Amino acid sequence: MCSSLWFLTDRRIREDYPQVQILRALRQRCSEQDVRFRAVLMDQIAVTVVGGHLGLQVNQKALTTFPDVVLVRVPTPSVQSDSDITVLRHLEKLGCRLVNRPQSILNCINKFWTFQELAGHGVPMPDTFSYGKAVFLARDKHHLSDICHLVRHDVPYLFQKYVKESHGKDIRVVVVGGHVIGSMLRCSTDGRMQSNCSLGGVGVMCPLTEQGKQLAIQVSNILGMDFCGIDLLIMDDGSFVVCEANANVGFVAFDQACNLDVGGIIADYTMSLLPRRLTGKMALLPGAPSAGEKSDPEGCASAQAGAESIYITNGGSTSSESEPEVGEIGGSLANTARAQPPSLPGPSYNINNMIASELKLK
Repeated sequence: MCSSLWFLTDRRIREDYPQVQILRALRQRCSEQDVRFRAVLMDQIAVTVVGGHLGLQVNQKALTTFPDVVLVRVPTPSVQSDSDITVLRHLEKLGCRLVNRPQSILNCINKFWTFQELAGHGVPMPDTFSYGKAVFLARDKHHLSDICHLVRHDVPYLFQKYVKESHGKDIRVVVVGGHVIGSMLRCSTDGRMQSNCSLGGVGVMCPLTEQGKQLAIQVSNILGMDFCGIDLLIMDDGSFVVCEANANVGFVAFDQACNLDVGGIIADYTMSLLPRRLTGKMALLPGAPSAGEKSDPEGCASAQAGAESIYITNGGSTSSESEPEVGEIGGSLANTARAQPPSLPGPSYNINNMIASELKLK
């Protein structure tokens, strides 16, 4: 029997760059490898329980067979809604292999849940209290007291100890199938605390130390992720602290900075999970050593941060970081070449000089 694969996304984000790239890659690979493929939108699905049996409808038509594998790309804040998570749970109950799984997605959406899962595993992370939604900086306890009237009392908040060494910069690490496929240094250009490229930050390719790679893989494995973005804060001694994990990782800036085709890599991993391939080309197993992956002894060294703040009131997950770039999702498949991994810098590589050069601070 021919294997079957779905790409499940949401109408609101279907034309964003990551979804367009993944869709094109999946169509191409399924066509080449004789795999039945279907792109489905969340609002086209109805779940049923009739006569004590689970059922599924797409566009009001009942299905008698279900996909082997479903690659999920939905707006992660909204996946907390009852309808979205119910659909994902239903597909899993029908025996579909979801990429990522519903519980793994939920572990990333709620930032406090992320830290609950990571606790007890020796993962370095900021001291965290309560949980919450918005992100802003309190310079000290007195400043926090002064601005407490701005905190909405009808939503929960998460309070974390401020990591001043990493103010305005972090490392975004993308993990697929238990392997680090690349890492990017993100720097704020306006002095703000957040370094997200979608907020105006700049991203540059950054080789990661073995310690950084293993930390990102460990976090991905604990959370049960097939693919994700792990954000690491940079300490003065070159070590890292986990900031958050992103289930719906965006990769517009990442592709550009690292010269990678993340959509194609995710598609290849998803294809490897199909039943007829599990005895041949095995899927990458979480935690397995990557062939040809070399450790960089220097890695991403830290740069000094000028802020003197003590506490940060840090909110809910920013896990949906897809930057809009309109593409034709229903058009003909374009033949896109798969990008080769970038070569690593030579011995003269210096992260501080690179940051200054990229941000034109010299």
